[in-house]
Amino acid sequence: MKMRPGTQTGFLLCGKEWIDGESFEVRSPWDHGLVGRVTAATRADARQAVNHAVASLRRTRALPRWKRREILEDVASALIEQKERFANLIVTEAGKPLRLARAEVDRAVLTFKTAAEEAARLGGESLPLDLTEGNEGRWGLVQRFPVGPVLAITPFNFPLNLVAHKVAPAIAAGCPIILKPAPQAPFTALALGEVVLKAGWPAEALAVLPLSNADTAWLAEKEDRIKLVSFTGSAKVGWDLKAHSGRKRVLLELGGNAALIVHGDWLDLDEAALRTAHAAFGFAGQSCISVQRVFVERRVFQTFLWKLVEIAARMVHGDPSDENTEVGPLIREAEAERVEAWIKEAIDAGAKLVAGGERNGSVITPAILTATKPGMKIRDEEVFGPVVLVEPYDDFEDALADVNHSRYGLQAGLLTRDAGRILTAYRELEVGALIVGDTPAWRLDPMPYGGVKDSGIGREGIRSAIEEMTEPRMLVMSGLS
Repeated sequence: MKMRPGTQTGFLLCGKEWIDGESFEVRSPWDHGLVGRVTAATRADARQAVNHAVASLRRTRALPRWKRREILEDVASALIEQKERFANLIVTEAGKPLRLARAEVDRAVLTFKTAAEEAARLGGESLPLDLTEGNEGRWGLVQRFPVGPVLAITPFNFPLNLVAHKVAPAIAAGCPIILKPAPQAPFTALALGEVVLKAGWPAEALAVLPLSNADTAWLAEKEDRIKLVSFTGSAKVGWDLKAHSGRKRVLLELGGNAALIVHGDWLDLDEAALRTAHAAFGFAGQSCISVQRVFVERRVFQTFLWKLVEIAARMVHGDPSDENTEVGPLIREAEAERVEAWIKEAIDAGAKLVAGGERNGSVITPAILTATKPGMKIRDEEVFGPVVLVEPYDDFEDALADVNHSRYGLQAGLLTRDAGRILTAYRELEVGALIVGDTPAWRLDPMPYGGVKDSGIGREGIRSAIEEMTEPRMLVMSGLS
């Protein structure tokens, strides 16, 4: 399958390349140049993919663990060998700066390696059942079995690693998988599909379908043979998808407006500001755990704020293929226009723009605001752009309340040296994870990952996702003694 910019490619349906039918363009977020054309999958293609997935379940379920592990290890090895190919695909179609794209490939390697280890460790337990009179000779065995075909829906911002977070656990669990990649960035997913099939995963057990959003929703709602829907994306789309997915198991990893608390006892404000800048502005803030809100104890507020301003002013923005670029374009110019409008709306309502916020096409310079208030979109909603709000606080409890004053609850960060405050924050903050000593943008791929409130349900991270994709089954034995 050719992946050169400007060429047309098909989609992977059960291991075959399809190039007939209507297609759509994929254009670069940076210069709007043609990346390629992708054949649009239809409902008929989706039905065929489900037919093959159902038929392949017996085969994937029977794959021995050593074979699943071998497939996953081979995928990891291929990603290492093809690191530059995948990094360049990510840069071209997603507009991610090259250094961050390479880091994403490294993360995907870890994801598949971890899944290989978990495939070997996936176990069960033996239970004694002769615990009451009359049950002599009874014992039980619990093993985990694949739930069945998985529909995975992924966004544009991590077109390799977020796909890997669904494909790798599915392979480890023995589940056939139908993948619907983001229309803005399908080429990376198609390339990964090729690698997975070459590693030995059954062709019938993988389909990469560039379906429309409407046809994807139809598939989730109408096709009862799909047993689990795993979605990463916006809260609105995710919750609507869950509402129409019937009795299917649904795993949602949704958005956020992640907050960081910087208390005055944190000694290294230079490092704190540096980490905050990269966590807020890297990849133009297009991450669900990008730092959006920072609450700083008043005694160090001005010092921290101006250090952050100085660092943001030095960050290189522009062409994502440039080795030095840190802040690339937003995925569409319309998204940049939206972020620009949210900044202006906040300023009109009394917020102060301290730095940045200038738009040139799809690029927005790192924006820092203060004097924001609840009720402003830029504070209450997920900006998904290179914008950070910095506000002072006097009382630590007030800072915790400000963090919780959000419909989202994915991750939060805390910089303090006080153990009591750490434990209080851990108890009080309504988030899926509290990151102490760093920003909420920190994540290691094997850890359980997910949120509360509008940030989703369920957990990703390899072991957690495997558990989501499997179900325990009990075997009770008696009369064999």
